Amino acid sequence: MKFVENKIMLITYSDSLGHNMSELRRILQTYIGQAIGGIHLLPFFPSSGDRGFAPLTYQKVDPQLGSWEDIRQLAEQYYLMSDYMVNHISAQSQYYQDFLAHKDQSPYKNLFIRYKDFWPGGEPTPDQVDRIYKRKPRAPYVEARFADGTAEKVWCTFGEEQIDLNLKTAEGLDFLRDNLISLARHGLALIRLDAFAYATKRAGSSCFFVEPDIWQLLDFISATLKPFKVAILPEIHEHYSMQLKIARQGYYVYDFALPMLLLNALYFGQSAYLKHWLAICPRRQFTTLDTHDGIGVVDVKDLLPEAEIERTKEGIYRYGANVKRIYSSASYHNLDVYQVNCTYYSALGEDDRAYLIARAVQFFAPGIPQVYYVGMLAGRNDIELLEKTKEGRNINRHYYTEAEVAAEVRRPVVSRLLDLMRFRNNCPAFDGSFEILPSDGQALIILRQKDDVWARLAVDFHNRSFTVTAGSATEPGEVILSS
Repeated sequence: MKFVENKIMLITYSDSLGHNMSELRRILQTYIGQAIGGIHLLPFFPSSGDRGFAPLTYQKVDPQLGSWEDIRQLAEQYYLMSDYMVNHISAQSQYYQDFLAHKDQSPYKNLFIRYKDFWPGGEPTPDQVDRIYKRKPRAPYVEARFADGTAEKVWCTFGEEQIDLNLKTAEGLDFLRDNLISLARHGLALIRLDAFAYATKRAGSSCFFVEPDIWQLLDFISATLKPFKVAILPEIHEHYSMQLKIARQGYYVYDFALPMLLLNALYFGQSAYLKHWLAICPRRQFTTLDTHDGIGVVDVKDLLPEAEIERTKEGIYRYGANVKRIYSSASYHNLDVYQVNCTYYSALGEDDRAYLIARAVQFFAPGIPQVYYVGMLAGRNDIELLEKTKEGRNINRHYYTEAEVAAEVRRPVVSRLLDLMRFRNNCPAFDGSFEILPSDGQALIILRQKDDVWARLAVDFHNRSFTVTAGSATEPGEVILSS
């Protein structure tokens, strides 16, 4: 098992680079090599929906994807991160199905949030519903229909295949602890806490990131995993101040603001907003440009003025390649107004120079970079998969065969990106200081340095040009990559 390293983490599904974990491992060894040091392996458990995010159990690996032995082998070669869906479990899980079958006689009855017990009077008032931070245009619930013919409402934040868990009960906490320990024993370095902020619920509150409940939950999880030396990465898409709060408690956080800030800089040739964020952002973070979801918008509120946010969103449709508003609408099963469905390469108009600039800035920014598998191959929008499934997020979820990967790595933009990734992983300067050097409003200059080793990035956003140089006290600077 490997622990977290300051090396680039690949984000991928088990069946997106090849058909399973075994093929994934071979493809990475053959074509990617030292360009990555870690892997975020998106949910690999048996699941009833949402591409793995509605897990039936955490005790098994989906046999179509691989086995625990495959997980062990990956964990020996890379520091490995797995998802844990803190907030919910599958509606088809044995736990929820037993509850439906036996109701109050089920040993799992206290795993779920029953409206009759949660809300005074059994139902929320209109004011209480308005206060909830919700993903649906009504109170978040599904009708649980029991074998005895009765029915009642249970909490359901996301899709109907994802039933919320009650972490206020002893049974709920035992369930959380047992599953975390089980995962930790399989050699993970990190566990990503998916949708964790929704797991804190209190009548009359937003039921999202409720304090101090959220800190008690994170402390419980951290204490559970501490004996195994497994770190946690809480996942939250919201105002950047929440990331700063989590970081101040000593936890890793995500930098979800960087994608939109970089698009703004590259579209409009300006660097002030990006510089401000780089100066104040958490240092113990994982940076992203792309993930299995869309390009987040809510994360840059107050980092970009509202007019700039709108201008940048409009820019995706104006300057991007093959991206339309409808792909982020109900017509493509997406009601999340806070994200745009598009690959990052296509969002930049499939401009190789702009794309390499974006990655260079990400790699020089504070934190550990994450690169989504489609982004690693400078992937274009997959319109065919999108139209076949009518699922907006599938525009950025192409399934690559080994033959496709072999062809993609020969593209100049991908070859140069992989070279830049290897440089980022192997240059000691990135384990040292971060400094933004003086430059005008169209430029960005970053210096990374440790002891006598340094690396420097200079970008002109107006001309879309850049230079990466590196050297030491005993060696003159060498150009690593430039436009």
